[in-house]
Amino acid sequence: MNNYNSTLYDEKTFYKAFLRDLDQAAEEIIIESPFITSSRMKMLWPSLKHAYSKGVKIYIITRDPQDHSDGYEVQSESEIEACEALGIQVLLCTGNHHRKLAIIDRSILWEGSLNILSQIHSREIMRRMEGGGFAVDMFNYLNFGRYI
Repeated sequence: MNNYNSTLYDEKTFYKAFLRDLDQAAEEIIIESPFITSSRMKMLWPSLKHAYSKGVKIYIITRDPQDHSDGYEVQSESEIEACEALGIQVLLCTGNHHRKLAIIDRSILWEGSLNILSQIHSREIMRRMEGGGFAVDMFNYLNFGRYI
């Protein structure tokens, strides 16, 4: 018998399940997404604000806005400022950052191809794994303990 659950989602089913996880978070949310757009953040803000109001620590790991082009740098900078104003810690990466994942309470791991903070039209896949130590393994593998 497995001590974990693993479920696949696409761009049509991901956000409903992900928002449920955000709303149920009790201690910590880590989201790593290279791109941030205002339109996607508009949908995520209620859940992020709710989690923060419950005392959940929130960390966003994303590209430095200066690494963007085509107007994405303006949206990214604006959303990063809004996150920081709320109290969300934003960690900026340089050097072709492209990972897409989320760790909720170090017990749920989301990973795949979907840019969590920006996805709009693309076809994507994400896997949600709960239990089995996968979230802690990823946290340790990426050495997030240096920052979080």
